[in-house]
Amino acid sequence: MTTMGAGMDGQVGRRRGALLAATTLAAALALTGCGAGDSGAKDAAGSAPEAPAANGGEAGRDAAAGAPEGAGAGAPDLRVDQRAIIYTGTMRVQVNDVDSAAREATAVATRVGGFVGGDQRRSADADAVAELELRVPAAKFTEVVEELAKLGRQQSREIDTQDVTEETVDLDARIASQRARVESARRLLGRATSITDLVSLENELGRREADLASLEAKKRRLADLTALSTITVSLAGPRAKATEEKADTGFLVGLRGGWKAFVVSMTVLLTVLGALLPWLVALGVPLAVLLVVLRRRRKAPALVAPVSAPPPVPSARSAP
Repeated sequence: MTTMGAGMDGQVGRRRGALLAATTLAAALALTGCGAGDSGAKDAAGSAPEAPAANGGEAGRDAAAGAPEGAGAGAPDLRVDQRAIIYTGTMRVQVNDVDSAAREATAVATRVGGFVGGDQRRSADADAVAELELRVPAAKFTEVVEELAKLGRQQSREIDTQDVTEETVDLDARIASQRARVESARRLLGRATSITDLVSLENELGRREADLASLEAKKRRLADLTALSTITVSLAGPRAKATEEKADTGFLVGLRGGWKAFVVSMTVLLTVLGALLPWLVALGVPLAVLLVVLRRRRKAPALVAPVSAPPPVPSARSAP
């Protein structure tokens, strides 16, 4: 009994020792894994910022210097001088000499690097009006407007701006994507092995190149509008009529408009009648003569007398 109890106690002790050793090993492995994970995370966190700093430190410092305070690393540049803005202006200036003022306005535009896009003039007396369309660099837009206002007495001015920054950025992205699609189609075309594939890929390449050309044309148009602003200036003489006033309403206004419409209608009618009169004379006179001759022939009496019936013959009387 004593020997069996001692054996059982020895087995229980060995089991407890094995269980304790297994628990200790598991705890050690867990601690080792946690330590490795923490060190890996620390290494990743510490080395990740260092790679961009090593590769593009100068670019990062330049961006940080130009970006506004509080902006993140990927924040867009919102400065006005970095945005795409279209400036358009319309103004009317009353001057003493329209031709002289038009020459001065042209000189102002050419002096800042612009040009005259359109020139329309009416009359040559004191009521003359000249309308000039000036294209000037966007940076000189305000300066040119102020100089044009000094040519005489400014009567009106209207300035409009349109921000097309987002549209420009979108066009750039679409152009880059479309160029990649064109290059992909060209590579596939170079590896075509059958006539069917060749024709299909050529058509696809043509469509992609046409889309790319359209996008590039839009980009050039936007670049032109943002680089050169448009100023439409009207130079009016001393006796030129002011800008058109609002249309009046009322009975007299309606009567005046109706009379004008009646006169115009009669003028058109008489014009059409005058154009048709030579044709009526040339065709109507012979036709009228022909109708008269035909009518007289129908009414003329017959030349041959009608044949009368023979007298009745008396019947012979029979002998008694």
